[in-house]
Amino acid sequence: MPDEPIVAPLSPEELEIWASLATLLERLPTALDAQLQRDSGLTHFEHGILFALDSAPDHTLRLSVLATYASCTLSRLSRAISRLETKGWVRREIDPTDGRFTLGMLTPAGHDKVEESTPAHQALVRRLVFDTLTPAQARQLRTVSTKIATAVDPTEPWRPPAAG
Repeated sequence: MPDEPIVAPLSPEELEIWASLATLLERLPTALDAQLQRDSGLTHFEHGILFALDSAPDHTLRLSVLATYASCTLSRLSRAISRLETKGWVRREIDPTDGRFTLGMLTPAGHDKVEESTPAHQALVRRLVFDTLTPAQARQLRTVSTKIATAVDPTEPWRPPAAG
């Protein structure tokens, strides 16, 4: 194993910033999951899958692309897709343009589920995130979040399609 460079410990200010971020990383997913489970019977991860499919052209994405968007393994995505298939919200098909790939396709019932679950979810996001920040802070949060996300994985993060 190569020698690891000696790195200075976090400064008190850096430790305080990290503690704040670590707390956010624990609390926010819990709050989002609780609301979606209570109101829609979905996890935040499942809602994200449905929302990404609903936002995609023809409500269809290759599962490999969807896994990249969801920042997950194909195995984790496959288990979630299986749960969503059982409920009739998603179906899988072999990609007719390249049989090596599988497509995830949102069903009409899945679209209805997105329509049902999104307003309360977005209201919570607004209350927890946007109502607590100024517009300038929200833009800074986008910049900082993107920088950290791409430091973890240089793959371009998912962005919702431009409103048209």
